[in-house]
Amino acid sequence: MRLASTLMLAAAATGILVAAGPPEKLPYVYTHWKQFTTADGLPNDHIFSVKADGPRVWIGTENGLAMLDKRTGKIQTWTEKDGLPWRVVAGIAVQPKTGDVWLALFGGGLARLSGGRFDHWTQLNSGLVNDVVYAVAIENDNVWAATTAGASRYNTVTGEWTIFTEKNSPMEEIWNYGVNYADGKVHLAVWGSGILEYDVATGHWKEYLDPDKEMEIDLYRDDGLVHVITTGVSYVDHVMWVSTYFGASRYDGRHWRGYYNQDSGVPSDFMNNIKARSGNEAWFCTDKGLGAVMDFPSNTWVAYTRDPKKNTGVAVVSRDKQVLETVDTGLNVPHNFIISADVDGNDVWIGTAKGLAWGIGTDYYPGLREQAVATSGGVQ
Repeated sequence: MRLASTLMLAAAATGILVAAGPPEKLPYVYTHWKQFTTADGLPNDHIFSVKADGPRVWIGTENGLAMLDKRTGKIQTWTEKDGLPWRVVAGIAVQPKTGDVWLALFGGGLARLSGGRFDHWTQLNSGLVNDVVYAVAIENDNVWAATTAGASRYNTVTGEWTIFTEKNSPMEEIWNYGVNYADGKVHLAVWGSGILEYDVATGHWKEYLDPDKEMEIDLYRDDGLVHVITTGVSYVDHVMWVSTYFGASRYDGRHWRGYYNQDSGVPSDFMNNIKARSGNEAWFCTDKGLGAVMDFPSNTWVAYTRDPKKNTGVAVVSRDKQVLETVDTGLNVPHNFIISADVDGNDVWIGTAKGLAWGIGTDYYPGLREQAVATSGGVQ
């Protein structure tokens, strides 16, 4: 029962006449999902990374790389026996100029799939600072690799490598979890060092930290990052979204906003990654489900979870912490441990610990859709 309906029924019961207010604005809810597992041709169900690339969707798993052709539904795979240099693909980026697919290999360095051939870079044959690579991003002609011992930048035109560690950047720690490039800025999510921003034009660094310097609590609300142990960063519309192991943050260049399970619709504060669609919408990959803030101004969320005992799932719509509605979506995400996400036009792709989910937004459009929540005092 929705809030407007409840108020109308209460008024009728007490004989008090209440003027009908405007209908509630509820966010778009994905109710059409497809799942992909090893039964559909994936090399492994543990999905570390997913990258939408036009009609192709690249999928990094614990045991190989896969490519799903959305037009045919067919899946092509590459494992070590097919030339993939390392079995665990933790991150994927596509160079828009060439179509080359760059792979962050967890323990195996950096790889490029070009023209059906794999090229491979490691600590021993290149300027890659470490072979444990968590994420990769494309910045113009440069490829950035986030590793466990700093970040490396490779210029594909000149062949030049640049290494960034605590010696030449404001890294208090050097464990780089995520990297993102947009609008002339490279953002690194660093374990213990918050978010580092590199201005490509000037070569200058800027750091974003938790100002209260308290690891256990967020002492002052919305004063900066909620925590310095960051896991992912997504920069869209000049807005920076950040995931951490202790909540999430949004920064528009002037104002900060922190998000926790106790006062928002996100399923958990333990977040593995994040992907933003706009300055108002972002998708959070947590250990207890998929949380999406669908409208930043009103703090309206949709949380997608699967019932592990049933072949079904639900979407809980909430504003702040108040639940507005619960939608039976059928089977949505294959597992509640969410690892990666990507936005694909109206669709979303979600990597989980037990398979890949495709949320199909056939009738999706940005912003909020208006719905009538009550008609003639009845319940919708």
